[in-house]
Amino acid sequence: MKKRKTLQELTIKDNFLFGAVMVNEENCKEFLEMVLEIEIDQVKVSKEKSIVYHPEYKGVRLDVYARDEEHTHYNIEMQAEKKPVLGKRSRYYQSQMDMELLMSGEDYTELPNTYVIFLCDFDPFGAGKYRYTFQSVCQETEEASLEDGRKILFLNTRGKNDAEVPGKLVTFLRFVRAGLKESQQDFGDPYVQKLQEFISYVKQSREMEERFMVLEEMLRDERSRGRVEGKAEFVLKVLSAYGKVPESLNERITKETNSGMLDQWFQIALECGSVEEFEQKIKE
Repeated sequence: MKKRKTLQELTIKDNFLFGAVMVNEENCKEFLEMVLEIEIDQVKVSKEKSIVYHPEYKGVRLDVYARDEEHTHYNIEMQAEKKPVLGKRSRYYQSQMDMELLMSGEDYTELPNTYVIFLCDFDPFGAGKYRYTFQSVCQETEEASLEDGRKILFLNTRGKNDAEVPGKLVTFLRFVRAGLKESQQDFGDPYVQKLQEFISYVKQSREMEERFMVLEEMLRDERSRGRVEGKAEFVLKVLSAYGKVPESLNERITKETNSGMLDQWFQIALECGSVEEFEQKIKE
């Protein structure tokens, strides 16, 4: 059985510590400016959606959610281990952001620009790039752009194209990739040094230690119950991004006790484009 890390053993690539660092708005602002190569006046991080401040949140979300003064919304997640269908996961986050904005009364014509950023400790596409940026373009002509305001970025700690990206980004990604001992060394970069000092503060904080312990206990409880309820919630959460889930389907998913079946349904939900398509596929 894999030994659980203590707070002192975490590095920035661990979700709790990454969340603790990025919930600080100045840290998050500098991160976004570095990654996107833009200037931002102010960033507001949604603490109520953070695992650091709300570890009791059901179906723990590991991402950091923020917005700037231009009403642009950002969703950032650390990916320390390679997982399947990462593209589908990015689609889910985009849909979730749009759904939350529409439910808050936003008209679809006024939906803000959104960025989904995955910070990967592996090369997600195998091309050796430190940064992969995706947005909707026309396959038939480069002159046509959908201009839907959405961008998805994958950062890669194992990139090789140093000359094509800012040196600050390369240094930061090397810091993320580093192990515990190496991550404490001098990287010769003011932003990395600032993060190192903030991490030291987090690890010395009794309050943060308690929050980390609560989160770990909650995760252990979820695993001991087979996490069936959490899996059902994940399936429903994905489907709700596509539209209203019929009561009969909601009841079927909620009452399903087979963990393997819920895993299958979760993958199907990610691959579908509508609730109706999901219903049809689970009948086959």
